[in-house]
Amino acid sequence: MPSIDDSTAGASASETAEAPPEAVTPLLRGIGVLRRLTGAGGRMPVGELERATGLARSTVDRITGTLARMGYVRIEGRDVVLAPPLLELGNAYLASVRLPGLLGGLADALADELDESVSLAVADGDGIRFVHQATRRRAMSVSFRIGDLLPAERTAPGLLFASAWDAVRWAEWRQRRAADPAGRGFPAAPPSGRTGAVDLAERAAEAGRLGWALDDQLVEPGLVAIAVPVRDGDGRIVCALSTVSHTSRHDADSLRAALLPRLRDSAGAMEKALREAPAEEPAAPSGLAAWTSESKQELGREFVESLARGLTVLTAFGTGRAALPLTAVAEATGLARATARRALITLEHVGCVAVEGREFRLTPRVLDLGFPPLSRTTLTRIAQPHLADLAERVRESTSLAVLVGDEVQYTGRVETSRIMNVHITLGTRFPAYATSMGRVLLADLPPQERAARLAGAEPRALTPYTVTDRAELGALLDGVARAGYALVDQELEEGLRSIAMPVRDGAGRAVAAVNVALHASRRSPEECVTEVLPELAAAIAGIEADLHVTERFCRVPAY
Repeated sequence: MPSIDDSTAGASASETAEAPPEAVTPLLRGIGVLRRLTGAGGRMPVGELERATGLARSTVDRITGTLARMGYVRIEGRDVVLAPPLLELGNAYLASVRLPGLLGGLADALADELDESVSLAVADGDGIRFVHQATRRRAMSVSFRIGDLLPAERTAPGLLFASAWDAVRWAEWRQRRAADPAGRGFPAAPPSGRTGAVDLAERAAEAGRLGWALDDQLVEPGLVAIAVPVRDGDGRIVCALSTVSHTSRHDADSLRAALLPRLRDSAGAMEKALREAPAEEPAAPSGLAAWTSESKQELGREFVESLARGLTVLTAFGTGRAALPLTAVAEATGLARATARRALITLEHVGCVAVEGREFRLTPRVLDLGFPPLSRTTLTRIAQPHLADLAERVRESTSLAVLVGDEVQYTGRVETSRIMNVHITLGTRFPAYATSMGRVLLADLPPQERAARLAGAEPRALTPYTVTDRAELGALLDGVARAGYALVDQELEEGLRSIAMPVRDGAGRAVAAVNVALHASRRSPEECVTEVLPELAAAIAGIEADLHVTERFCRVPAY
């Protein structure tokens, strides 16, 4: 039997079998490229990607060029880097199953109550894949990400799912175990000889009888976990609710004694939420098929339209569209029925789509297309390429900052190469009242909170131009709120002029700000508004688009 490498571990038999004649070869290759990038942590040199996939360099270039056109990757020098818009594929799956949206809040509340990390996991072949994480920030913390795949035999949720396996699933598991006994094909879990594989059937049967399962340091030494099933109205396990702790706080027995009752209570509340969930209206068609045609006309041979259209099919699913017949997929994407059919056949072959009668559903394997490395990104990482593009367009330094008390703290920055430049290091803090970024962030706050932020420090004159009168500052902030930007002219330092706009999350809150800073001799205040502000607004729009797709099912810390 051939050995299993990282690209096929945990895969279903259909994935490793020969592709059907109707399969779309460019789509197969594109998915292979995305999976290789995912397994490498989201970044690979083009040459290494060429060697890993076995594809010709020209083919890799056309695939990555197409993915870059879609916004799914960025080309940074010789590297190909996964980009936040790729998350829309995994978001389509998560929205279609509705589990994070319906149950995520309950999982978060349980994590707060227990002060332990809490997860929701679903079955994926003979493994389990996380679809929601509520983690605790500790020196010894759990690093699993949404979309990470773990072998069933080394997890508490896996035992619960294995208790319902049929003969086919057991055969697939045995085949995978024989080829990869240490689980090296599951990069989210460290390889281990201590897999508990010999008695998996016995342990799974016991978990099924008890209604809960324990993982006593099988994933990694020092980690213990307990899981309970969450069932639908027909009694089927739709996901597993689990909590994980460290042996410095609990051993397996104390974890069960302390947490099992609360896990069961939360699972009951989740089952109630599933039963009472209202039906949701499907979203409007995406219109991406027309966009792919336009891109093909513009770029010609360098744009692989069949790859773009195949990935577009995944976006047909989502909220209110969990299961779709072929006709509905074609209508939702704007693709011809025959084109949609071939794409679905290909996606079924690679395990991203399952067929139930005449309907198609997305599977958890869609999360394998970039979700794990992208799900742990920060606002700073999201903003950095946009800051670099902005700095190149305006030929001035650009920065990202967040509000900390009554100060702004720099969390991202791109400097230009000039003899006379603005030099600020990451982590630097300045008084918010005297900076353009501070003013747009203060202007977004409710009046009482704004006053509380400013009450901690008496505004003082940093230059002859600094506004220190509280009434005048209040009027300035009201004007910034109306205008949507702030221009500060030499109030922080003589000769320094800056203009800033807020970065807003999906709820419309200003969570950060971006500015362009320059020496006052290079542009007048009027030129900052007419020349720089439109470019700044375009950069903000790009940051917000990436932030909104990322934060839909993931937490996005500032840095």
